[in-house]
Amino acid sequence: MNSQGATADPQLQRFIESETQKQRFQQLVHQMTGVCWDKCMDKPGPKLDSRTEMCFVNCVERFIDTSNFILNRLEQSKGFKSENMLE
Repeated sequence: MNSQGATADPQLQRFIESETQKQRFQQLVHQMTGVCWDKCMDKPGPKLDSRTEMCFVNCVERFIDTSNFILNRLEQSKGFKSENMLE
């Protein structure tokens, strides 16, 4: 196999990219579950009461909002740096 074998195969690159995205998503879900569980769950029981359920809903929504905000800011700063490098 030549030195460019793994990097030159577009199908392999797409597969690796896809698996990396899956891993990132799983990490995000795991992190979100931990944060919201610690914040909202007082005592586990057979059913969630409405207050706990609403806490989980709000926690997940804020977690998603915050993650999207951070990603957008990173993209903006990345674009700003790229534009400045071109000057």
